[in-house]
Amino acid sequence: MTAHEIHETLKTRFGEAILDAKLEGVIDPFVKVAPDKITEVARFLRDDERLQFDLLMCLSGVDYTGGKLGVVYHVNSMKLNQKFVLKVEMTVENPHCQSVESVWKTANWHEREAFDLYGIVFDGHPDLRRILLPDDWEGYPMRKDYQVPEYYNGMKVPY
Repeated sequence: MTAHEIHETLKTRFGEAILDAKLEGVIDPFVKVAPDKITEVARFLRDDERLQFDLLMCLSGVDYTGGKLGVVYHVNSMKLNQKFVLKVEMTVENPHCQSVESVWKTANWHEREAFDLYGIVFDGHPDLRRILLPDDWEGYPMRKDYQVPEYYNGMKVPY
């Protein structure tokens, strides 16, 4: 399937949950999905016989600045040898997105990393807790407005 056909299939099935698409002039064509529909869209991409996106290659958190955070999902169909990208955007004030861990188990640690470093909350994740930083660390170091603390538990933080 082409990127246009994938987009049309998703738009037909999910309507307004498919917010936007960029299919031309980019290396990786993508669609933007409503954060409260990403699990349903992901399950459809995995289970539909025409698509068979059985592998989540990467899930990345993003700080777009201006109070906007995002998640980028690179998916692959091993059987059909095709790739596609999904994007979800949310605000810093409401950094919630559905988890896709129930669809692709590899999302487990990827979502925990995005939670730990960006503060993105993946609703429905079975074990959403910090994975890289100590439990008592304050803030989200990959956000562009993050200020590195001078001290952590009485120790000087090298910079």
